[in-house]
Amino acid sequence: MRHIWICLPVAWCYPALAQSLPALVGEALQNNREIVAAQKRYEAARQRPSIASSLPDPMVSLGYTSNGTPLPGGGLGTNPTSNAGISISQEVPFPGKRKLRGEIAEKEAEAEFQQYLSVRLSVVARLKMAYHELHHADVSIDSIKRSQELLRTFMRVTEARYSVGRAAQQDVLRADTQYAILETRAVRLEEEKAARQAEILSLLNRPSGGSIEAPTAEDAPPLMAALEDLYRHARTEAPMLRREQKMVERGELSTNLARKEYDPDYTISGGYFNQGGMPPMFQARVDFKLPAYFWRKQRAGVNEQVFALSEARHNYEASAQLLNARIKEFYVTAQSARKLMDLYLKSVIPEANLALESSMASYETGALDALSVLTNFMTVVDYELNYHEELMRYVAALDQLEEMTGMQLDTTGEVSK
Repeated sequence: MRHIWICLPVAWCYPALAQSLPALVGEALQNNREIVAAQKRYEAARQRPSIASSLPDPMVSLGYTSNGTPLPGGGLGTNPTSNAGISISQEVPFPGKRKLRGEIAEKEAEAEFQQYLSVRLSVVARLKMAYHELHHADVSIDSIKRSQELLRTFMRVTEARYSVGRAAQQDVLRADTQYAILETRAVRLEEEKAARQAEILSLLNRPSGGSIEAPTAEDAPPLMAALEDLYRHARTEAPMLRREQKMVERGELSTNLARKEYDPDYTISGGYFNQGGMPPMFQARVDFKLPAYFWRKQRAGVNEQVFALSEARHNYEASAQLLNARIKEFYVTAQSARKLMDLYLKSVIPEANLALESSMASYETGALDALSVLTNFMTVVDYELNYHEELMRYVAALDQLEEMTGMQLDTTGEVSK
C-alpha cells in the first residue's frame, strides 16, 4: 500500500517516532528546567563558604581636627591638637568563629547538592511514570480497537440471525450498546494519552505542539532487590535522608558557633596624623566587643541553636520512618502487581478467551443466548485492560522505589548503584 503524506504550507511533516525511555531520561537530565534551576541553586550555595569564612571588610577613615576655624588646616603646625590623617580598622572575630561559619556554609551547600540530586530523581521518576502511563493508554486503545473488530464480527452474526428470525432485536441493541461503551473507553484513553504526552514534553522542555510515541512493547523487569536491601541503600544513599543528615551536621556546627559568641570579637585599628610643622602623630588601638548582656543574648542564642539541632534530628528520624514506610508500601505494591500480572497472563485471560470462543460457537448454533456471549466478551476486554493496569502499577512502583532509595533497578533485573 502506498502511503500519502499531506503537508500544510510552511510546516515540517514527519511521522512521530517511538523514543526509548533511556534516551528521554538523558534528554530530561540535560534540558529540564527544574533540574537546571536546582543545579544553579547548588552552584550559588558553593560560593557561600568563602564568603562566610572571610574577614569583615576593613574600614578606612579620613578626617581632620582644626582649631580656631572649622575649615581644614586651622591651627595645623601651631596647635598640638590640630591634625589631618588617615586610620584603618579591621574587625576580627574571635579565633574559631570564621572557620565554623565556613563549615556551616559548606554543610548548607552539601544539603543543596542532595536537594539537586533529589530533584533529578523526582523528574526522572515523573518522566518514567508518564511514559508508562502513555504506553498503557496506547496498548489499551489498541486492545479496545481489536475488541471492537471482534465485536463487529459478532454484530454481523447477530444481525444475520435477526434478519431470519433466529435472534431477538434486543440482542442487536445490546451489541450496539457494548460497542458504544468501548468507544467511550477509547475516548477517555485518548484524553489520557494526550495529557501524558503534554506532561512528557513539559519535562523535556520541548515545545507543546510536539508528540511522543511510546513503543508497543514494554519490559517488566523482575524485582531482584530484597526489602532489606532497599532499606539499607536508602539509609546511606537516598538524597532525601542525606540532606536531612547534612542539616543535622549544620545544626551541630551552629550550636558550637553560638557557644563561641560568649567570646568577644575585637577591632584592630591604626592611624597616621599629620600636624604640619610639628612631629606626626601615630595611633594604634584594639577595641573589644564585650558580651555584656550574655544572659539575654548569647544564652538565648545557644538555646535557640540547641532547639534547632533537636528539630533537625527529629526531622531526620521522621524522614527515615516515612521513607521506610513508603518503600515498604511500593515494594508490596510491586509484588502484588507482579503476581496479578502473572495470574492474568497465564490463567485468567487464556481461560476467559476460551470461554468466549466457546460461547460464540454455541451462539452461532443457537445453543447460547447473546447476553451470555456479550458478558464473556466484556469480561475478556476487562481482563486484558486489567493486565495492562497491573503492568503500569508494577513499573510505576519500581520508579517510586528508584526515586526514594537512589537505587537503579535496571531493565535486566539487576540492581545497580
